[in-house]
Amino acid sequence: MSDIARIKNKITRDIFDYQVLRGVLSDYSKPRDKITRLLAGEDIIRIKKGLYCFGEALRNGPVNREYLANLIYGPSYISIDYALGYYGMIPERVEVITSVTTRRSRIFDTPFGRFSYRMLNGPHYTVGAGLERFNQTSFLIALPEKALVDKVWTDKRFSGRCMQDYSEYIFDDLRMDQEELRQLDFNRLQTIAEAYNSAKINNLVRFLSRM
Repeated sequence: MSDIARIKNKITRDIFDYQVLRGVLSDYSKPRDKITRLLAGEDIIRIKKGLYCFGEALRNGPVNREYLANLIYGPSYISIDYALGYYGMIPERVEVITSVTTRRSRIFDTPFGRFSYRMLNGPHYTVGAGLERFNQTSFLIALPEKALVDKVWTDKRFSGRCMQDYSEYIFDDLRMDQEELRQLDFNRLQTIAEAYNSAKINNLVRFLSRM
C-alpha cells in the first residue's frame, strides 16, 4: 500500500487540519518534509495555512465550498451577497463566498475561489443564522431576512437615511423581486432589527412593511 493510500485510510474526511495530518504522519522522522512532498505531488492541497484537502483523484466527492467557508475563518457563517444569491433573492450569480464573523474582516484567495469575511459585533452576529445540509455536509448560513439586513448594514455606499431611497436601492441597485421579498418572515425580520438597534435597519423594516 502506498504512503498516500495509508494516509487516506486514516483520514476519513476530505478536508482536514494540520494537527490531524501531523498525527497521521507521526511515524515519519521528518513529517514536515513528507507534507512538502505530498503538496508537491498534489496528493494533498493547501487551502490556507493549517487547512488541507486531498487531491481531486483522492476525494470522496466535490468540495462543498459553503462548508469550506465555515472552516476557513471562524466563527463565521455565510451571509450578504452569496446568501442572497443562494436563496435566489438577487439575479446575479455570486462567485465570491461572503460571510460574517465576529473577528476582523479578511479575504482569503484559495484553490477553491475567494472567501470574504465581514466583521459584525456580537449582538449583530448572533441572530439569524441557520443550518443547511448538502449531501454529507452541513454549513451555517444566514436566513434570508438576516442576509438582507447584513447586506444593507455592510453596504457603505448606501446611507439608508431617507425612506424614499430604499425603493431605488432594493429594486434598481440590488434588483430584488417583490414576490421574493413578500416571502420574508416579517416577525423574524423585526427580531433581527431589534438586535441591530439601527435607524438604517429600522428604515428597511418600515419600507418592507409597506409592500
